[in-house]
Amino acid sequence: MSKDHIDVNYVANLARLNLTEEESTTFQRQIEDILGYINKLEELDIDDIEPTAHAAPVYDQIREDVTKPSLERDAFLAIAPDTINDQLKVPKVIEEL
Repeated sequence: MSKDHIDVNYVANLARLNLTEEESTTFQRQIEDILGYINKLEELDIDDIEPTAHAAPVYDQIREDVTKPSLERDAFLAIAPDTINDQLKVPKVIEEL
């Protein structure tokens, strides 16, 4: 067994997955193909290549922060379906244990 071997059944057990024998065989073959491809990539000479996080440059899109008028509080509360103490009332979404 090589150091790059991953036992699909062991990983499936950790993830609490029940794999059929056919799925296990298929996934094992796929993982071994992926690891083989990674080993092939390790043969490349990358000494003169600078490490990067992205293949192409990434620039942040900066826009000006502009304030815009919003609804007045009284106008908003007037169209709200339910209010209490001049606040919007919403249904409880957290259940107590």
